Amino acid sequence: MQNLVALVTGGSAGIGLEAVLALRAAGVTVYAAARRPMPTLEERGIRTLTLDVTDDDSLQRGVAAVLHREGRIDILVNNAGYGSYGAIEEVPLAEARRQFEVNVFGAMRLTQLVLPHMAERGSGRIINISSMGGRFSMALGGWYHATKYATEALSDALRQEVRPFGIDVVLIEPGLVHSEWPKIAADHLRTASGLGRYATMAQNFATALEVGGGVATDPAVIGRVVARAATCRRPRTRYLKGFGALPTLIAFSVLPDRVVDATIRLALSRLGTVLELVKPA
Repeated sequence: MQNLVALVTGGSAGIGLEAVLALRAAGVTVYAAARRPMPTLEERGIRTLTLDVTDDDSLQRGVAAVLHREGRIDILVNNAGYGSYGAIEEVPLAEARRQFEVNVFGAMRLTQLVLPHMAERGSGRIINISSMGGRFSMALGGWYHATKYATEALSDALRQEVRPFGIDVVLIEPGLVHSEWPKIAADHLRTASGLGRYATMAQNFATALEVGGGVATDPAVIGRVVARAATCRRPRTRYLKGFGALPTLIAFSVLPDRVVDATIRLALSRLGTVLELVKPA
């Protein structure tokens, strides 16, 4: 593993940070990429890059810098992303487009830049961080779910395309993870739909996201999954891991759509109030 080189986007916090640490512990040379400086990682001997996944020049410079220094990129972890929630009617299209730029197009453009070098070497691994939400959709999360559905579809197609060149493509599908993500999603939800016709659902769902974030899976668990998928001899195509992931997918796959719809409507009308009563002080 000491000869492998990994590039991890969104490496400054949450799953990205834990993936960086787990890969480094496995002996991989890791470049943590993010928009903000990461001095604490540099102090630990981890190389960092300032990189904006929505800026093509930034992506090209980042890849060129790693290739110039290391001569190779063996592992790409497309982790940068965020959750922007709100009713489809009320989320501004500019925000919807931005979420696609970060969650989908940024990851795919970086993949395009890295793949020629992997194909030339005849080996490589692309790890795309999706979500359990890439396999079902819920009210007030339509735009976010759409980005993860797109990530799933593109990853499946890409896996078939690049396998003849010795390159694997792996999807990581986390459940709810204890990180900045739930609060960011809740804030976006309140901003987009906290008033008006969807307000009750939005306020309840935002509360549920915040309370659920407090009992969610430690991101280190997902980071270790990423490292295992990146370094094992024969990775699975999908890794489903984290709070609520498996039971939620089972429920969505077994129950009729109308039953699922009614359950979600009921939950969003009452769940936030219940959670406010039971959450820790």
